[in-house]
Amino acid sequence: MNAEQSRLKDISWKKWGPYVSDRQWGTVREDYSANGDAWNYITHDMARSKAFRWGEEGIAGICDRQQNICFAIALWNKKDPIIKERYFGLSNPEGNHGEDVKELYYYLDSTPTHSYMKTLYKYPQQSFPYEQLLTENKRRTRNDPEFELIDTGIFDKDAYFDVFTEYAKNAQDDILIKITVHNRANEDASLNIMPTLWFRNTWSWGYDDYKPYLAAKSNTVIEANHKEFGQLWLHTEGNGALLFCDNETNSQRLYNYNNGLSYHKDGINDHIIHGANTINPNNNGTKAAVNYDVSIAAKQSVIIRLRLSPDANYSFEDFDQIFNTRITEADQFYKDVYTNKDDADRSLIQRQAFAGMLWNKQFYYSDIRQWLNGDPAQPEPPVQRENARNSKWKHMNTKDVISMPDKWEYPWFAAWDLAFHCLTLANVDMHFAKNQLILLTRDWYMHPNGQLPAYEWEFSDGNPPVHAMAVWKIYQKDKKNNNGKGDTYFLERVFHKLMLNFTWWVNRKDALGNNIFEGGFLGMDNIGVFDRNVQLPMGQHLEQADGTSWMAMYSLNLLRIATELAETDKAYADIASKFFEHFIYIVDAMSNLGENKEGLWDDEDGFFYDQLRFPDNGSVKMRVRSIVGLIPLFATEVLDENDIVNSPVFTERMRWFAEKRPDLASLVSRWGEKSSTGKHLISLLRGYRMKSLLKYMLDENEFLSPYGIRSLSKYHEQHPYHIALNGVEFGIAYKPAESDSGLFGGNSNWRGPIWMPINYLIIDSLQRFHEYYGDDFKIECPTGSGNFMNLKQVADELYHRVSKLFLKDGNGNRPVTGSHHKLQTDPNFKDYILFYEYFCGDSGRGAGASHQTGWTGLIANCLHM
Repeated sequence: MNAEQSRLKDISWKKWGPYVSDRQWGTVREDYSANGDAWNYITHDMARSKAFRWGEEGIAGICDRQQNICFAIALWNKKDPIIKERYFGLSNPEGNHGEDVKELYYYLDSTPTHSYMKTLYKYPQQSFPYEQLLTENKRRTRNDPEFELIDTGIFDKDAYFDVFTEYAKNAQDDILIKITVHNRANEDASLNIMPTLWFRNTWSWGYDDYKPYLAAKSNTVIEANHKEFGQLWLHTEGNGALLFCDNETNSQRLYNYNNGLSYHKDGINDHIIHGANTINPNNNGTKAAVNYDVSIAAKQSVIIRLRLSPDANYSFEDFDQIFNTRITEADQFYKDVYTNKDDADRSLIQRQAFAGMLWNKQFYYSDIRQWLNGDPAQPEPPVQRENARNSKWKHMNTKDVISMPDKWEYPWFAAWDLAFHCLTLANVDMHFAKNQLILLTRDWYMHPNGQLPAYEWEFSDGNPPVHAMAVWKIYQKDKKNNNGKGDTYFLERVFHKLMLNFTWWVNRKDALGNNIFEGGFLGMDNIGVFDRNVQLPMGQHLEQADGTSWMAMYSLNLLRIATELAETDKAYADIASKFFEHFIYIVDAMSNLGENKEGLWDDEDGFFYDQLRFPDNGSVKMRVRSIVGLIPLFATEVLDENDIVNSPVFTERMRWFAEKRPDLASLVSRWGEKSSTGKHLISLLRGYRMKSLLKYMLDENEFLSPYGIRSLSKYHEQHPYHIALNGVEFGIAYKPAESDSGLFGGNSNWRGPIWMPINYLIIDSLQRFHEYYGDDFKIECPTGSGNFMNLKQVADELYHRVSKLFLKDGNGNRPVTGSHHKLQTDPNFKDYILFYEYFCGDSGRGAGASHQTGWTGLIANCLHM
């Protein structure tokens, strides 16, 4: 066991971490407007002057688990109109493809306990092009690409600073901080570097009048006092000037109202930029910065060292030794994680993927009842807020560290994203992965009716029910790591809550009670012809192939967990039987729906489609070839002979269906036929339907891209699908990357791009099919090539294609980086990797959120295979 693995046994090593958001402004929790316009209630321009209610933001920030005290960096290049305290980006209405951060920063390293962390921010030496980024993106249409910071040319002559921020823990509360700034230009350049320490404002809301404080103990030491942790001291080196103000709202600037306070949150900014008298001459407050005004020679660097410690008299004598030790330990930890130890490029990608996953942890604080009612010491909220978004979730009261999709673009948990995060996190921190899944099912998250909260913008939306899948996979991995001893307490604990959630789906998302589900857009936004979350005006409703398939998959996931638990508690055999039966009836509904037995399967095309059902019980198939029709592949489970033999109740129910309802049994894979390896297959797909779906999926003119499986068939590039409803024309066409649709703000696109989680599930399903069928069952891959592979080889081929997104090609370029020559070839750019939200179905270029190291972090699993 290496040093980091030993630390993982002590939760106190996670007391401090990168739990500060990359963006708090523009979030739902900070929105106290009457109309729910979160993006405009607190803007980027307002953020430097507004004390946040529910969390804090910063560059390369860290804080304690309760976010009592925060640390981050601030910078000023002598030209910008404001100091750089937070990342800049466009709000959803400002971007031509939705919200987007307009900065270049990279998460480079982190251990699971955050004993060592490293990040890089690239700061231009010229005036930051705030207005250019805003006006050019506003000018562009949805048919144009996003205009990014690199497109402004501001990095072309290397006139920028590389700002590396590193943290190394000597102990749980003893944190060493090293800021290394490289001047990449050919000329000397000046810069203000301002490490900043502050308290989250918990005193101005009217519940508690306790106010912590910061004070100068000397010219180089800041004392921090807080009742939650006592005293800490920030020790500094060099001749940095200590500047103090308060983390209080500047109401004069924002609202033309004098709140009687003198030194506001933006005091340090105004003092540095304008020389204003806005810092406290008494050297105390609730926010403080150390101002290093430095000149850095061309092509040279400076290092600033600090230490946040409970020791009031610390010296820096052992600083470098501790740092070097933590880096060595981090190297050893990941050496034991890697499977491709001799492949430097794969190891580099995988380590940065893990770093992004770990840096994207965030302190998430939300109390919906307080948020709706307002705070005693604050203005009374508008009456419209009584029915504001999430008003039916008054039980929600969270104060946890959670894995986020992207701490700038999505700085709030998303339920189905989180399930995939845990699959990657389990490789480096099994305890955290399991606890994240448990967290979603706790009483203060899960609705009393059994629904899991979807995401902050609308907790009541439906997300694909993938959590049982994640729970089972993590349980299996943990069991393997522990020599066959599974954590059945974890499995049973979550299983009971997931059964409640399954019941919620059955009661709330099956409108006609016919085992066909209408989950809405299910996290896949604009994959449909129209908004799948909206009630259609003439009473039609959409019977979803994906929603129904997700529920078939959910049934099998719960069945598999029940059979595992039945090994030690026979009562679970009844429950396994229940989920087997529900699965059978879902399969029946998909195949034989309504009086005409039309179902969601189309025999003519050999594909699954959504179906529009009319009030008169008529229907029309939505003949769109999208991953909606491939999701039935996921409803597949392989059982050992012992799983069946040891569960007589389950065995009897399977026998009953085979004998009494052969019409239903014939729709499902032949579960009674044991493979040569003693396996039984329970699948939504019989062999001929599986082959038909795979024929489409593996066709390079349809779904198969050089970089994985597209979300919409390329067939629809030349053959768009159209349908007229109530005199309104709807259509859908293949768009390989950014959306041309305004649906859901346009910042998400399921009409062509490659999405990592779907590819992961496809590959996993192929492996399970192979586990049953073995090497003799082969299929043409690619379709029409004359090359036949078994299903494991097909899965390996897809792993290979997905991995090509990030790996260097024959020219040394990474497809994910796109066509930017500097990003591809410059030694100070080319090996820093962004993990995008999705990828162009033709070129592999990354698109959408650029730090989506949530489910895109699954690339670490792909490289791990």
